[in-house]
Amino acid sequence: MAVAASSSSGHYYDVFINFRGEDTRKIFVGHLYRALEQKAIHTFIDSEELRKGNDLSKLLKAIDDSRLLIVVFSENYASSTWCLKEIVKILECMDAQNQIVVPVFYQVDPSGIRKLKGSYAEAFAKHEDDSNANKEEVHGWKTTLTRATNLSGWDSRDYN
Repeated sequence: MAVAASSSSGHYYDVFINFRGEDTRKIFVGHLYRALEQKAIHTFIDSEELRKGNDLSKLLKAIDDSRLLIVVFSENYASSTWCLKEIVKILECMDAQNQIVVPVFYQVDPSGIRKLKGSYAEAFAKHEDDSNANKEEVHGWKTTLTRATNLSGWDSRDYN
C-alpha cells in the first residue's frame, strides 16, 4: 500500500534516500528505488545532474518535503561532504518535524561508523586536513553520524 503525499503535512515525497552514489547507486539503492516506485511510493533519489553546479538547495528542499528519510551508510559515505551535509539536515528534520529516519548499514559495521574507524576515520582525517574546511561543521558531522548510527535500522550483513 502506498503512502499518499499529503498537502496538509507539507510532504511532497513519501521517501527520500540519502546515499553515496559511487558505493550503492547501481546496486542496493537502485533496487530499493525501483521497489518503492513499483509500490507507487513517491521517492526522491538524486541524480548526477543535481551534482553539477554544487547546489544542495534542491536536495535539502526534498529532505524537508519527505515523510520518511532513508540513510544508506556505505564504505565511502563519509568521504562525501554532500552526504554529510544531507545527514545534518535529515536529523534536523527528524527533530523539528518528527520525520522518520531509517538508517541502512550497507556492508559496513555500525559501530565502526560510530567510532570513526576504517574508511570513516580516513575520510574525517581528510576533512580535517582540508584548509578550506569549516572545523565546526566537520565536528558537527561527527556528532551527527554518531546520533544517526544510534537510531534503529537495518544492517545488510544480517540478511542474504
